[in-house]
Amino acid sequence: HRWALFRSLVTSLLEHERIETTEAKAKEVRGFTDRMITLGKEGTLPARRQALAFIRSKDVVSKLFTDVAPRFKDRPGGYTRMVKTRRRIGDAAKLVAIELVARPEIAPAKKQVPAAPASTSPATG
Repeated sequence: HRWALFRSLVTSLLEHERIETTEAKAKEVRGFTDRMITLGKEGTLPARRQALAFIRSKDVVSKLFTDVAPRFKDRPGGYTRMVKTRRRIGDAAKLVAIELVARPEIAPAKKQVPAAPASTSPATG
């Protein structure tokens, strides 16, 4: 159950690039995620097979090798960051957001210029 939990959390983190979980789980998952990104940076077939043995989602592994790993090509390590967020209401567990350090830049939404108000004709009825 423990390994399945770690696989699931790593898969979700690589897929969404930011997840919220408890602090203890995030500390454990950080090492596995860093290892998967290191495999992605290698880019070899054996590295891809090792990643598939752990992640078990072909789409996420493909994203790891084509999109995520190239962002960290010049970075020697430390691919994740943990940000403390809140305490869970039910059991007061410390929650953190664990995310990838180099996230893709999201283009800011263009502000739309309001159109000139159209002249309204009186309603005929």
